[in-house]
Amino acid sequence: MPDESKEGLDRRHFLVASIATVGASAALAVNAGAANAQQAAAPSTNPSSGTAYTGDVIDGKKVVSALDVNDLEPGKKHALYFQGVEMPTGQHWHVSVVVAKGTKPGKRAILVSGVHGDEMSSIHTVQTVMNQLDPAKMSGTVMAVTDVSRPAVESMQRRWPNQGRGIDLIDMNREWPGNENGATAPSRHAGLLFNRLLRPNADFAIDFHTGTTGFEVTAFNIGGMDLPEVKAMLELYPVGQIFDNHVYPGVLHNAFIDVGIPAFTPEIGAARVLDLDMISLFVEGTMNVLKHYGIVAGSMGRTGKDVSVFVGNSAFPILATAGGIVEHLVKLNDKVEAGQKVAIQRNSFGEVVAEYTSGVAGEITGQRSDAMSEPGNPLVFILFNKPTPEGSEVYPE
Repeated sequence: MPDESKEGLDRRHFLVASIATVGASAALAVNAGAANAQQAAAPSTNPSSGTAYTGDVIDGKKVVSALDVNDLEPGKKHALYFQGVEMPTGQHWHVSVVVAKGTKPGKRAILVSGVHGDEMSSIHTVQTVMNQLDPAKMSGTVMAVTDVSRPAVESMQRRWPNQGRGIDLIDMNREWPGNENGATAPSRHAGLLFNRLLRPNADFAIDFHTGTTGFEVTAFNIGGMDLPEVKAMLELYPVGQIFDNHVYPGVLHNAFIDVGIPAFTPEIGAARVLDLDMISLFVEGTMNVLKHYGIVAGSMGRTGKDVSVFVGNSAFPILATAGGIVEHLVKLNDKVEAGQKVAIQRNSFGEVVAEYTSGVAGEITGQRSDAMSEPGNPLVFILFNKPTPEGSEVYPE
């Protein structure tokens, strides 16, 4: 999801200009990091090293630096901490892990949340699913990781506050699969998690998100429907929209797909709040996915067949051209036509300084929720099903 004008500009440059404009030093760091990441992301899906306990115990929970769910006792839930990257003090950022291990063999599911620190409904969704699981009646394993970007979660902000070269804010969902020897702590943290916790224990994965602070979204899923296993999972959710797009490199679900693990991203409304009604839709859909793979038994709940699902392959952004107070003329999920006015903006005198119209026919999938905006901020995103017009960008989850 978009959070500020800088990120919006970065994404537009990614899609419509050369990455080289970022600067020579950044390009060198990216190229070196990408090369190292290929090595860092190389462990097999069944690591011979197995589970590694550090010997530490936090609040009664054992700490691991690597995990193989095959080592855990069946028929139980296991609460652990994963030892992530070091802080400047030499302490570690520890990530919360819950594993529901069934009594019978079966598929291994990974449920991830907290990659962005302001996405509370995603965390609550995963917690609710895990609370519904009874390992004694399960086949296979479900692992939940609920606070990936720990320092961002602590301050309930989207990005990881990195201190390596002065104050910086790094989006962890541009870092995957990470690099255990990378140039930043978030890159190393992502590499540790992906190589030693997530990838080795996944047959499929779901990475839960929400809108970002200041920008809310509908209930929808992002994933590539050209992949049959991903398409099947996307259609098991009773939500109104599917963004059929692989988006861009660096996001977690693409890191899984790149190593042959089906994955996608649910988006669950606004940041910083618990939207219990919307959460219930994604809990129902996730339980459907677990039933689809035979991990839990029972009849399917509602799916996409039971709701009117709009599937789009592109997202059209409307960016602010002025500063002022924004008034939306449409709501989330509304259908719009090309040329339809969707928002107006007034300055401090109450004068209209900008009017915004849709360039496409589609459905509203995201809106700026902060009432004020400066030039360049995303105001509206419209999900549609045409080739992306020049100057547009994929949906910035």
